[in-house]
Amino acid sequence: MHKRTALLFSLLTVLCSDAFTQTAASDTISLTVKQAEEIFLQKNLELIAAGYDIRVKEALVQQVHYWDNPTLNTDQNLYDGNFFRYAKPSPQFPVGRGQIFMQLQQVLVTAGKRQKLVQMAKDNVARSKNQFNDLMRNLRFVLISDLNNLYQLQTMEALYKQELFTLRKLSEGMDEMLKVGNISQRDNIRIKGLVFALQSEYNDNLRDQQDLQKEIRIFLQLPDTVKLRSLSGTLLPSGSISRVQLKELIDSALQLRPDLAAAHLQKTYNQHNLRYQKALNTPNVTIGPNYDMRNSYILNYVGLSFNVPLPLWNRNKGNIKAAEISISQAGTMEQQLQNTISNEVAAAYQKLIISSEMVSNINQEWQGKYDDLLANMLSSYKERQVSLVEFVDFFDSYKNTRLLELQQISNIRNAAAEINFVTNTNFFNL
Repeated sequence: MHKRTALLFSLLTVLCSDAFTQTAASDTISLTVKQAEEIFLQKNLELIAAGYDIRVKEALVQQVHYWDNPTLNTDQNLYDGNFFRYAKPSPQFPVGRGQIFMQLQQVLVTAGKRQKLVQMAKDNVARSKNQFNDLMRNLRFVLISDLNNLYQLQTMEALYKQELFTLRKLSEGMDEMLKVGNISQRDNIRIKGLVFALQSEYNDNLRDQQDLQKEIRIFLQLPDTVKLRSLSGTLLPSGSISRVQLKELIDSALQLRPDLAAAHLQKTYNQHNLRYQKALNTPNVTIGPNYDMRNSYILNYVGLSFNVPLPLWNRNKGNIKAAEISISQAGTMEQQLQNTISNEVAAAYQKLIISSEMVSNINQEWQGKYDDLLANMLSSYKERQVSLVEFVDFFDSYKNTRLLELQQISNIRNAAAEINFVTNTNFFNL
């Protein structure tokens, strides 16, 4: 009896655990920008893959430190009537029979070429780190923009639901009025058309949300059953915007942008490559001992080989010239990127100012009166005090105004996120 009870309890535990797992997997997760960034830094696979590239470059730094392996050359007689015949000296063959040759060679790298290669490998590591930081900067900006846009769409969804609820109640009432002949069929169809158009916009909103939900889930490596709710809709205080100066933003971008740092490192790498190409004009030396038995003027010959290629025809001039041109090219690209960054910051700053001024003009008191006026307009239409044309015109105006208001609020947050993005500085805590 005790065993049966324990087995039943275990089965119930498993079933409850499975049910909880399924429920949790399909739950809605509410995310702030800060929470999303923490998950992103830990789980984003594109970022993790870029981190491996840094480790690859670090391993290559270690590789170029190693010396070239020595080379062993050997030669011996294969056949002189018999295979592999060796014999000690005898009256018939005073010096013996069979010949053996062995040579060990080591390449000695000259002109500091190895150290120059090490420096270039370290440059590659530094560039990979800046490229990683730039990738993280770009992906973070996309993530924050997606969260802001998702918040806007979800706020619009609530507005659509409210308006659909109001219009559907009106449509149901008009069906009853049509039955008793208080309204015309034309008016009833016009309201149903308004409901259909609003429902279509609502469905478009839900489809747009699904695209953003998918992208955010991929960013954060979340299951496809999870529904996200963005909590990134708090307005920025206007005082924090007015304290930000354009020169400060540009200076921050020019100092902290990882893509500009990577461009500068490219120029440094090319300068180091020029030194390496010039060093290649100095030939390496190959040196090593060799031993020869029965093939020299003495029985056992021990010598020292010394090989140096003569730089007569190839002085590496083409590669040196190419390296010099690459330095000028990298400098030009760096200057171009500096100009681009300055213009990006200026444009983002102007967009923030424009959005800030637009949002500051939104009168909350006026908005409340507009909501009351919609309710009064609906009541007046039901009582036949206003025409259908007047009601539909006002309803469209109300809907479009509220949607534009939500769009402006989203614009100011996206503009602030863009300032953080183009300057690589957290000027605004989103």
